[in-house]
Amino acid sequence: MKTHDFYYELPEELIAQHPAAVRSDSRLLLLDKKTGEYKDRKFYELPDFLNPGDLLVINNTRVIPARLMGVRSDTCSVVEIFLLKRLDEKRWETLARPGKKVRQGRRITFLEGELEAECEDVLESGNRIMRFDYEGIWEEVLDRAGTVPLPPYIHEKLDDPERYQTVYSKLEGSAAAPTAGLHFTKELLETIKAKGVNIAEVTLHVGLGTFRPVKAEEITEHEMHSEWYDFPKEASDMINAARKSGGRIISVGTTSTRVLETVAAADPEMKPATGYTNIFIYPGYEFKCINALITNFHLPESTLIMLVSALAGRENVLAAYNHAVEERYRFFSFGDAMFIS
Repeated sequence: MKTHDFYYELPEELIAQHPAAVRSDSRLLLLDKKTGEYKDRKFYELPDFLNPGDLLVINNTRVIPARLMGVRSDTCSVVEIFLLKRLDEKRWETLARPGKKVRQGRRITFLEGELEAECEDVLESGNRIMRFDYEGIWEEVLDRAGTVPLPPYIHEKLDDPERYQTVYSKLEGSAAAPTAGLHFTKELLETIKAKGVNIAEVTLHVGLGTFRPVKAEEITEHEMHSEWYDFPKEASDMINAARKSGGRIISVGTTSTRVLETVAAADPEMKPATGYTNIFIYPGYEFKCINALITNFHLPESTLIMLVSALAGRENVLAAYNHAVEERYRFFSFGDAMFIS
């Protein structure tokens, strides 16, 4: 299967540059994965399409202020350091721009010396291992030194950084938001619970790899990025109870899906697990856990549209996407949503 098989035409003006005024006022495209039929709705209508006994699985990760602007200690030239993966208390795998200014042994200064970093190693990928030196609590220092990054296709400034966090975000560690969850309000979640739908939490810290394009012509040759996840006992118990009672497992976002399918592939009993996943889901994949998916509209030829196509069928998905373009839906991180069931 070719990467180009997942291409669709998207006018640039449909790429949402800011969130909806009210989270749940986003549009919602219902897609029947068996028939390919679709319907236009609003996200606040979601409870109407859920059944008592269903289980929503959400990703409670929180985006960190991962973008740091500093200066090289020897030349004072400006350098951007992007935090990718925490290795231990003071060491991170990072992306440095421009990379040629951050060679092994080079030191970068932030906050007029309150935070410093030294490049310990340059990986084959070009990423840098940086060791950070500071006094006090890391999270507090990072809040002062960094900013929450937005995807590269968003060019407008975000007035309220909390709009790039879900209302249920808890555990800091992501470089990007699990955007399917941005449509939920606390009130909508309470309405869903009141209907007899349970909500389980998992964690997957989203990496920059989520925006990395697929460059291979054959999708099977694409090397998937790795992300840290946690699948706790409470989520395990709730999933097994929902399965036993006949309820649907409804994943909120592709990140939650990656957690659930990773765990299910290793253990059909869905026992608690923690680790890294580089699972790559594309058409032909047989889902082992989820029955339905709430997700945003994804970039053409991306691994995310491939995942969605594995669940609903490539032709069904592309037809629904073309309808969304015709109806002027808003796309990508701050855009509208789909419910595939």
